[in-house]
Amino acid sequence: MSTLSRLEQTITARASASPDSSYVAKLNAKGVPKMAQKVGEEATETVIAAVSGSNSELVGESADLLFHLMVLLQAKGVALDDVLGELDRREGLSGLEEKASRPQS
Repeated sequence: MSTLSRLEQTITARASASPDSSYVAKLNAKGVPKMAQKVGEEATETVIAAVSGSNSELVGESADLLFHLMVLLQAKGVALDDVLGELDRREGLSGLEEKASRPQS
């Protein structure tokens, strides 16, 4: 089992815990808007670390970003396998081809 799969199981198990005993439960209690805000904050911190931080700072911020994204996915009922399936679907396509294949809005 991969690290991300184990993390997904841990997040699912802690989602319904007491907010006093679990950070995941605390985020769930605050709702999807707060979770989305945290993903945005962590994405910004990841960008800053990439531009002006050390590689170890980038690794730490990237881990925070993945964690918060997975908490958000769990809250929205989106399985990690769904995201991985989408990445598998895109494998072998150039980024330009994949973007052009998306429906126009």
